[in-house]
Amino acid sequence: MVRIPGLINLIIKHLKMISEAKNVTDYLKEAPEKRKAALTKLRQLCKEVLKDYEEAMAYGGPTYSKDKGIEIGFASQKNHICFYCLVHDVMPDNKELLKGLNQGKGVIRYSNPDKIDFELIRKLLMDTIKSGKKPC
Repeated sequence: MVRIPGLINLIIKHLKMISEAKNVTDYLKEAPEKRKAALTKLRQLCKEVLKDYEEAMAYGGPTYSKDKGIEIGFASQKNHICFYCLVHDVMPDNKELLKGLNQGKGVIRYSNPDKIDFELIRKLLMDTIKSGKKPC
């Protein structure tokens, strides 16, 4: 059983990870200095590849959506930069390329911003466009 003060502290820690920025430019301004370049490059790549997608802030981070809903997102979390690929078949279809990466269902976690494989991200973005399936 969790004691109430412990639960409150856990909730407060979680809420600190969620940005209240109104737009992606402000989000990038408030990002930790050591992550700004990588986050900026992720944004540039998303805007370059996902030309017909709408950029917005949702769930505390930048997202990219089309008429099917949010398909791509990224966020600076406490210990990682997370890249969210929410069209279900895209990540399983690339499982060989994703081997060895810290990942979960629809997310790749990078603890070191210098280790982000932007060509892999580009491929996932392109595959998202080609998929035609709805996000999870």
